[in-house]
Amino acid sequence: MGTITKITKQVKNDERYNIFIDGEYSFSVDEEILARFQMGKGQEIDEVAIAEIGYEDDVRKSFNLAIHYLSFRMRTEKEVWDYLMKKELGQAVADEAIQKLKKYKYLNDQEFAQAYVNTQINTSDKGPGAVERELATKGVDKALIDEAMAAFTREIQVEKAMSLTNKLFKKYKKDSSIVAKQKTEQNLARKGYPFSVINLAWQETDNEKSEDEKLEAVLVHARKAHNRLHSKYTGYDYVNKMKQNLYRKGFSMEEIDGAIEILKEEED
Repeated sequence: MGTITKITKQVKNDERYNIFIDGEYSFSVDEEILARFQMGKGQEIDEVAIAEIGYEDDVRKSFNLAIHYLSFRMRTEKEVWDYLMKKELGQAVADEAIQKLKKYKYLNDQEFAQAYVNTQINTSDKGPGAVERELATKGVDKALIDEAMAAFTREIQVEKAMSLTNKLFKKYKKDSSIVAKQKTEQNLARKGYPFSVINLAWQETDNEKSEDEKLEAVLVHARKAHNRLHSKYTGYDYVNKMKQNLYRKGFSMEEIDGAIEILKEEED
């Protein structure tokens, strides 16, 4: 048992107070904790009361840390939990802080999931699979994810997949039509679009190359192959190696023969 002999406001944080017991510094508390426990000079205090005050102060500290963390953007319960655990204030303290945050509506995984899905729909080219995985990684419950993902309708998926298909097909214009299609589909799959949507987007997109574009693409690869092979092979062996190389890249035999003929004319 001791007696509080002095209470002073901290210089660097005017919301915290230093508590002196029997003339010596003992601990510090948040202003709200000071008021809640009605702490004052001359008050007797024992170890049990000090431990209780210390615990409640840690909860208050965790709550304030979380509020600051949430001030930058919305976060899930798991994200805040992980952040608080790094502060090493204890699991029980983090649990209680999380409950207070939920009580005062600073945390709401349902609202977070809905806002996150809408943001990804409007600002990114991610498909539903990627968005679902990200929400799961952030600790959102499966039922809340399913509820929020209802906004990511199939119509929206196809629209976004078509836009991305157009962009990617132009990016791969120097590849054969087959390879360009494969790369586009792989890219969309990595972004989380289901194959049924990918296939539909491809069917609905104008992705047929003109003859000039096909010729330009096969010539790009033909010239690269020619630079590697012409000094090593001649005649039939050269033509055969060229055809094998270009065929593996998805070009038709008609396109390959045309490219080889053009290279031959250029050499002559």
